[in-house]
Amino acid sequence: QMQLVESGGGLVQAGGSLRLSCAASGRTFSDYTMGWFRQAPGKEREFVAAISRSGGTTTYYAEFVEGRFTISRDNAKNTAYLQMNNLKSDDTAVYSCAATPRTINYSKQRNVYPYWGQGTQVTVSS
Repeated sequence: QMQLVESGGGLVQAGGSLRLSCAASGRTFSDYTMGWFRQAPGKEREFVAAISRSGGTTTYYAEFVEGRFTISRDNAKNTAYLQMNNLKSDDTAVYSCAATPRTINYSKQRNVYPYWGQGTQVTVSS
């Protein structure tokens, strides 16, 4: 089993920034593609970003990110990050990290992730 714990969420004004962290344990972190998803009230969970296994040389982003978010990983710390800048009210959601042993090619599909964190709330006030 792999355990994932998110942190870094909170309340921020529109235009502000937050950095989310996802601390992993239980498995070899570098063997897993890491993804971030979000779920707003009344909406389905949607893909936000993903970073490839090992060195994390490949990243994918949802179109709505529009260059505002950056995903990264530090394998020495077993942690993935999501830096979010220029936040908008539409970004308000619970953000969850997830891990999959599959390649990043499948990372936008929720069902390929066997491991999920509990989520962290991000609220952007306008």
